[in-house]
Amino acid sequence: MNTPGSLLALALLLPGVQAAAAEPVRYCDYPVYPPISWSDGHQVRGLAPTVVRELFARMGRDVQTMVLGNWKRCLMDVAAGRVDVVLAYDSDQRDQGMRFSSVPVIREEVAVFYNRRRPVQFEHLEDLARYRGGLLYGESYGAEFDRFVARHQNIERVSSSQQNFGKLIRGRIDFVIQERRTGELFIEHLPGAEDIRALPAALSVDYLRVAVSRQSPLSQHMDEIDRQLQRMREAGEIDRWLEQSEVTYRDMIDLPADAR
Repeated sequence: MNTPGSLLALALLLPGVQAAAAEPVRYCDYPVYPPISWSDGHQVRGLAPTVVRELFARMGRDVQTMVLGNWKRCLMDVAAGRVDVVLAYDSDQRDQGMRFSSVPVIREEVAVFYNRRRPVQFEHLEDLARYRGGLLYGESYGAEFDRFVARHQNIERVSSSQQNFGKLIRGRIDFVIQERRTGELFIEHLPGAEDIRALPAALSVDYLRVAVSRQSPLSQHMDEIDRQLQRMREAGEIDRWLEQSEVTYRDMIDLPADAR
Protein backbone atom coordinates (compact mmCIF):
# COMPACT_ATOMS: atom_id res chain seq x y z
CA MET A 1 0.00 0.00 0.00
CA ASN A 2 1.29 3.48 -0.83
CA THR A 3 2.16 5.64 2.16
CA PRO A 4 1.88 9.47 2.13
CA GLY A 5 5.68 9.62 2.01
CA SER A 6 5.92 7.35 -1.01
CA LEU A 7 3.25 9.34 -2.84
CA LEU A 8 5.11 12.57 -2.13
CA ALA A 9 8.34 11.05 -3.40
CA LEU A 10 6.57 9.93 -6.57
CA ALA A 11 5.24 13.45 -7.13
CA LEU A 12 8.71 14.92 -6.69
CA LEU A 13 10.24 12.42 -9.11
CA LEU A 14 7.49 13.00 -11.66
CA PRO A 15 6.84 16.75 -11.97
CA GLY A 16 4.27 16.09 -14.69
CA VAL A 17 2.15 14.10 -12.25
CA GLN A 18 2.36 16.88 -9.68
CA ALA A 19 1.35 19.50 -12.27
CA ALA A 20 -1.56 17.40 -13.52
CA ALA A 21 -2.87 16.89 -9.99
CA ALA A 22 -2.86 20.67 -9.44
CA GLU A 23 -4.81 21.48 -12.58
CA PRO A 24 -8.44 22.43 -11.85
CA VAL A 25 -11.32 20.50 -13.33
CA ARG A 26 -12.78 22.55 -16.18
CA TYR A 27 -16.54 22.61 -15.68
CA CYS A 28 -18.84 24.11 -18.29
CA ASP A 29 -22.21 25.60 -17.38
CA TYR A 30 -24.80 27.59 -19.26
CA PRO A 31 -26.62 29.16 -16.29
CA VAL A 32 -30.19 29.68 -17.48
CA TYR A 33 -31.87 26.77 -15.69
CA PRO A 34 -32.85 27.80 -12.13
CA PRO A 35 -32.68 26.15 -9.63
CA ILE A 36 -30.22 23.82 -11.40
CA SER A 37 -27.96 26.67 -12.48
CA TRP A 38 -28.26 30.40 -12.98
CA SER A 39 -26.12 33.51 -12.73
CA ASP A 40 -26.57 36.23 -10.13
CA GLY A 41 -24.55 38.58 -12.34
CA HIS A 42 -21.31 37.73 -10.58
CA GLN A 43 -21.10 33.94 -10.34
CA VAL A 44 -22.88 30.75 -11.33
CA ARG A 45 -25.25 29.55 -8.62
CA GLY A 46 -27.51 26.54 -8.16
CA LEU A 47 -27.56 22.80 -7.68
CA ALA A 48 -25.32 21.87 -10.62
CA PRO A 49 -22.24 23.95 -9.70
CA THR A 50 -22.67 22.97 -6.04
CA VAL A 51 -22.67 19.25 -6.88
CA VAL A 52 -19.66 19.61 -9.17
CA ARG A 53 -17.62 21.60 -6.62
CA GLU A 54 -18.45 19.19 -3.79
CA LEU A 55 -17.88 16.10 -5.91
CA PHE A 56 -14.41 17.04 -7.05
CA ALA A 57 -13.41 18.59 -3.72
CA ARG A 58 -13.94 15.14 -2.25
CA MET A 59 -11.69 13.79 -4.97
CA GLY A 60 -9.03 16.36 -4.09
CA ARG A 61 -9.58 18.67 -7.08
CA ASP A 62 -10.48 22.32 -7.52
CA VAL A 63 -13.04 23.36 -10.13
CA GLN A 64 -12.81 26.12 -12.73
CA THR A 65 -16.26 27.14 -13.97
CA MET A 66 -16.49 28.17 -17.61
CA VAL A 67 -19.56 29.94 -19.03
CA LEU A 68 -19.84 29.84 -22.82
CA GLY A 69 -22.22 31.47 -25.29
CA ASN A 70 -24.90 28.79 -25.35
CA TRP A 71 -25.64 25.22 -24.29
CA LYS A 72 -24.63 23.75 -27.64
CA ARG A 73 -21.17 25.33 -27.38
CA CYS A 74 -20.81 23.90 -23.89
CA LEU A 75 -21.55 20.36 -25.08
CA MET A 76 -19.27 20.72 -28.11
CA ASP A 77 -16.35 21.83 -25.94
CA VAL A 78 -16.80 18.89 -23.57
CA ALA A 79 -16.96 16.42 -26.47
CA ALA A 80 -13.82 18.00 -27.98
CA GLY A 81 -11.90 17.81 -24.70
CA ARG A 82 -11.58 21.57 -24.24
CA VAL A 83 -13.73 21.17 -21.10
CA ASP A 84 -13.69 18.24 -18.68
CA VAL A 85 -17.17 18.11 -17.16
CA VAL A 86 -20.77 19.15 -17.62
CA LEU A 87 -24.12 18.07 -16.15
CA ALA A 88 -26.37 16.81 -18.94
CA TYR A 89 -28.84 14.17 -20.10
CA ASP A 90 -27.41 11.04 -21.67
CA SER A 91 -28.04 10.33 -25.35
CA ASP A 92 -26.54 8.14 -28.07
CA GLN A 93 -24.99 11.15 -29.79
CA ARG A 94 -23.48 12.54 -26.59
CA ASP A 95 -22.12 9.10 -25.65
CA GLN A 96 -19.67 9.43 -28.53
CA GLY A 97 -17.77 12.22 -26.82
CA MET A 98 -18.64 11.82 -23.14
CA ARG A 99 -18.91 9.24 -20.38
CA PHE A 100 -21.93 9.57 -18.09
CA SER A 101 -22.24 8.72 -14.43
CA SER A 102 -24.42 5.70 -13.79
CA VAL A 103 -25.64 7.41 -10.61
CA PRO A 104 -27.93 10.30 -11.60
CA VAL A 105 -27.79 13.69 -9.93
CA ILE A 106 -31.49 14.47 -10.21
CA ARG A 107 -34.69 13.32 -11.89
CA GLU A 108 -36.22 15.85 -14.26
CA GLU A 109 -39.73 15.91 -15.72
CA VAL A 110 -39.89 17.66 -19.08
CA ALA A 111 -43.10 19.62 -19.69
CA VAL A 112 -44.87 21.48 -22.48
CA PHE A 113 -45.48 25.12 -21.54
CA TYR A 114 -48.20 27.05 -23.40
CA ASN A 115 -50.18 30.28 -23.32
CA ARG A 116 -53.69 29.61 -22.02
CA ARG A 117 -55.02 32.25 -24.43
CA ARG A 118 -53.94 29.88 -27.22
CA PRO A 119 -54.46 26.35 -25.83
CA VAL A 120 -52.37 23.43 -27.08
CA GLN A 121 -53.82 19.94 -27.40
CA PHE A 122 -51.26 17.34 -26.41
CA GLU A 123 -51.50 13.64 -25.63
CA HIS A 124 -48.79 12.24 -27.89
CA LEU A 125 -45.62 13.75 -29.28
CA GLU A 126 -47.00 13.93 -32.83
CA ASP A 127 -49.78 16.21 -31.55
CA LEU A 128 -47.19 18.99 -31.34
CA ALA A 129 -46.48 18.81 -35.07
CA ARG A 130 -49.28 21.30 -35.81
CA TYR A 131 -47.73 23.98 -33.56
CA ARG A 132 -44.57 26.10 -33.46
CA GLY A 133 -42.30 25.40 -30.51
CA GLY A 134 -39.23 26.85 -28.82
CA LEU A 135 -36.00 25.27 -27.55
CA LEU A 136 -32.56 26.46 -26.53
CA TYR A 137 -29.58 25.76 -28.78
CA GLY A 138 -28.17 22.31 -28.05
CA GLU A 139 -31.14 21.00 -26.06
CA SER A 140 -32.07 17.36 -26.59
CA TYR A 141 -34.91 15.49 -24.91
CA GLY A 142 -34.24 12.00 -26.20
CA ALA A 143 -33.79 10.29 -29.54
CA GLU A 144 -37.51 10.14 -30.33
CA PHE A 145 -37.95 13.86 -29.69
CA ASP A 146 -34.86 14.71 -31.74
CA ARG A 147 -36.24 12.70 -34.67
CA PHE A 148 -39.58 14.48 -34.30
CA VAL A 149 -37.85 17.89 -34.47
CA ALA A 150 -35.82 16.87 -37.53
CA ARG A 151 -38.91 15.49 -39.25
CA HIS A 152 -41.25 18.43 -38.73
CA GLN A 153 -38.87 21.41 -38.56
CA ASN A 154 -41.34 23.27 -36.34
CA ILE A 155 -38.92 24.28 -33.59
CA GLU A 156 -37.24 27.68 -33.24
CA ARG A 157 -34.04 27.73 -31.19
CA VAL A 158 -32.78 30.67 -29.15
CA SER A 159 -30.06 31.33 -26.56
CA SER A 160 -32.09 32.03 -23.42
CA SER A 161 -35.25 30.97 -21.62
CA GLN A 162 -36.25 34.63 -21.38
CA GLN A 163 -36.30 34.82 -25.18
CA ASN A 164 -38.27 31.58 -25.42
CA PHE A 165 -40.95 32.51 -22.90
CA GLY A 166 -41.05 36.06 -24.24
CA LYS A 167 -41.99 34.68 -27.66
CA LEU A 168 -44.61 32.45 -26.02
CA ILE A 169 -46.11 35.44 -24.18
CA ARG A 170 -46.28 37.47 -27.41
CA GLY A 171 -47.78 34.59 -29.42
CA ARG A 172 -44.81 34.16 -31.75
CA ILE A 173 -44.63 30.47 -30.81
CA ASP A 174 -47.23 28.07 -29.38
CA PHE A 175 -45.22 26.08 -26.85
CA VAL A 176 -41.90 25.86 -25.03
CA ILE A 177 -40.26 22.60 -24.00
CA GLN A 178 -38.64 22.99 -20.60
CA GLU A 179 -37.96 21.04 -17.41
CA ARG A 180 -41.10 21.51 -15.34
CA ARG A 181 -39.25 22.59 -12.18
CA THR A 182 -37.14 25.15 -14.05
CA GLY A 183 -39.97 26.51 -16.17
CA GLU A 184 -42.39 26.99 -13.29
CA LEU A 185 -39.74 28.71 -11.18
CA PHE A 186 -38.64 30.91 -14.07
CA ILE A 187 -42.10 32.25 -14.94
CA GLU A 188 -43.03 33.06 -11.32
CA HIS A 189 -41.48 36.52 -11.68
CA LEU A 190 -41.43 36.93 -15.48
CA PRO A 191 -43.41 40.03 -16.53
CA GLY A 192 -46.39 39.11 -18.70
CA ALA A 193 -46.23 35.39 -17.85
CA GLU A 194 -49.53 35.28 -15.96
CA ASP A 195 -51.12 33.22 -18.73
CA ILE A 196 -48.27 30.73 -19.13
CA ARG A 197 -49.06 27.23 -17.91
CA ALA A 198 -47.51 23.75 -18.09
CA LEU A 199 -49.56 20.86 -19.40
CA PRO A 200 -50.05 18.18 -16.72
CA ALA A 201 -48.87 15.36 -18.99
CA ALA A 202 -45.08 15.11 -19.11
CA LEU A 203 -43.32 15.04 -22.45
CA SER A 204 -40.63 12.81 -20.93
CA VAL A 205 -38.74 12.00 -17.76
CA ASP A 206 -34.95 12.02 -17.75
CA TYR A 207 -32.02 12.23 -15.36
CA LEU A 208 -29.23 14.80 -15.17
CA ARG A 209 -25.88 13.07 -14.88
CA VAL A 210 -22.25 14.04 -14.53
CA ALA A 211 -20.80 13.87 -18.05
CA VAL A 212 -17.03 13.69 -18.48
CA SER A 213 -15.18 14.23 -21.75
CA ARG A 214 -13.76 10.99 -23.09
CA GLN A 215 -10.58 12.98 -23.79
CA SER A 216 -10.23 14.04 -20.15
CA PRO A 217 -8.12 11.99 -17.69
CA LEU A 218 -11.15 12.17 -15.39
CA SER A 219 -12.96 9.72 -17.68
CA GLN A 220 -10.83 6.98 -16.10
CA HIS A 221 -12.37 7.74 -12.70
CA MET A 222 -16.08 7.21 -13.36
CA ASP A 223 -16.29 4.54 -10.63
CA GLU A 224 -15.07 7.04 -8.02
CA ILE A 225 -17.46 9.70 -9.37
CA ASP A 226 -20.34 7.25 -9.00
CA ARG A 227 -19.30 6.33 -5.45
CA GLN A 228 -19.18 9.98 -4.39
CA LEU A 229 -22.55 10.75 -6.03
CA GLN A 230 -24.13 7.75 -4.33
CA ARG A 231 -22.88 8.96 -0.94
CA MET A 232 -24.32 12.42 -1.62
CA ARG A 233 -27.71 10.97 -2.56
CA GLU A 234 -27.87 8.61 0.42
CA ALA A 235 -26.93 11.44 2.81
CA GLY A 236 -29.73 13.60 1.41
CA GLU A 237 -27.22 16.31 0.43
CA ILE A 238 -28.45 16.71 -3.15
CA ASP A 239 -32.06 17.20 -2.01
CA ARG A 240 -30.94 19.82 0.53
CA TRP A 241 -28.86 21.67 -2.05
CA LEU A 242 -31.81 21.70 -4.45
CA GLU A 243 -34.11 23.14 -1.80
CA GLN A 244 -31.52 25.76 -0.86
CA SER A 245 -31.08 26.68 -4.53
CA GLU A 246 -34.80 27.31 -4.98
CA VAL A 247 -34.90 29.53 -1.88
CA THR A 248 -31.79 31.44 -2.94
CA TYR A 249 -33.12 32.03 -6.45
CA ARG A 250 -36.46 33.35 -5.19
CA ASP A 251 -34.69 35.61 -2.71
CA MET A 252 -32.43 36.95 -5.47
CA ILE A 253 -35.33 37.67 -7.80
CA ASP A 254 -37.11 39.61 -5.04
CA LEU A 255 -34.09 41.88 -4.49
CA PRO A 256 -33.93 45.28 -6.22
CA ALA A 257 -31.77 45.11 -9.34
CA ASP A 258 -29.01 47.28 -7.81
CA ALA A 259 -28.79 45.01 -4.76
CA ARG A 260 -28.20 41.72 -6.56
